[in-house]
Amino acid sequence: MPRPPKEIVPAEPNISVGKFYFVKREEELLKSKILDIRIGESNAKEYYVHYESLNRRLDEWVQADRIVTRGVPGDEDLGSFSQNLGGQRNRIDEEDLVDSESPTDDLEREHKQLTKVKHIDCIQFGMYEIDTWYFSPYPDEYGKQKKLFICEYCLKYMKLEKTYRYHLGECIRRHPPGKEIYHKVTLPPFQRQGYGKLLIAFSYELSKIEGVLGSPEHPLSDLGKLSYRSYWSWVLLDILRELKGNVTVRKLSEMTSITCSDIISTLESMSMLKYRVGDDAACVTPHLVDECIRSAQFKRPRLTVDTAHLKWDPPNTGKTDDSGSIVEIDSSEDEDSPMKSADERNDLETDDSNSSF
Repeated sequence: MPRPPKEIVPAEPNISVGKFYFVKREEELLKSKILDIRIGESNAKEYYVHYESLNRRLDEWVQADRIVTRGVPGDEDLGSFSQNLGGQRNRIDEEDLVDSESPTDDLEREHKQLTKVKHIDCIQFGMYEIDTWYFSPYPDEYGKQKKLFICEYCLKYMKLEKTYRYHLGECIRRHPPGKEIYHKVTLPPFQRQGYGKLLIAFSYELSKIEGVLGSPEHPLSDLGKLSYRSYWSWVLLDILRELKGNVTVRKLSEMTSITCSDIISTLESMSMLKYRVGDDAACVTPHLVDECIRSAQFKRPRLTVDTAHLKWDPPNTGKTDDSGSIVEIDSSEDEDSPMKSADERNDLETDDSNSSF
């Protein structure tokens, strides 16, 4: 009696850490680098990929069927590119180790290496399941879980859903512990509803009452920078479109509690700083203001702070000081330029004329 044919098991593709491949993502093939390999729940290999053209927060674990190892036009060039880049990277790493300026450089390099791969794919936080963006430094037994369960009241984290359900029945807290754990952040389930700008506006209203200048901690994340820049743009344009005559950057800072440096960088981002040859005034015309207001950068917040109902006594602290230094203009290409130094450009002029520059 003939034996039944053996089940044919497809050969596992030869995919290596550090190599570049094309990976399928939302109907596209994107050049990606393999950063790590793990064994998934079904005992199949999973590969942690970084998409070269996308932000690091979109790195993810994928299965082999999403990775194209052959048959893609130009994949020979991709393979040689990965080898060359890998060799170059090794040489750079070796040079960095030899020429390290301080122990801090080595620690930063080690931190980057340890945090480049995220193992937690999502968390259960209250009634929401939230996808993660970056590595989180949980202890090993928790940090390697695909999903963590976190109590939204006491922030206790757990590996098992049954433990989480039991804890919810026992937890007596109704807010996170501590008195100063606040941070301007909007969790993913509540994003794109105006809460981020509301928190930013609220913090600046407190700064106005306190009589100090406010600025976010730097460096900002990419999304943080977009949120603050959008708020600053709206506040400044809202003032400039109603303003007649001249106003200094320092005066705008006093009106808004936004630092001079943040005001200048925002105006520069909107191409609103125009310097006239032979004049020490930066000129912002009504035409420029109207153009910016019509652009996507000017977005009136969905939610605003009603200061009439804001009752708060500030703590007894001293005022902060801002240098008020104005944007530095690089005139190296024209040594004969009559431009004055950056420190002399203290006036931001709103010009009622239709002159162009």
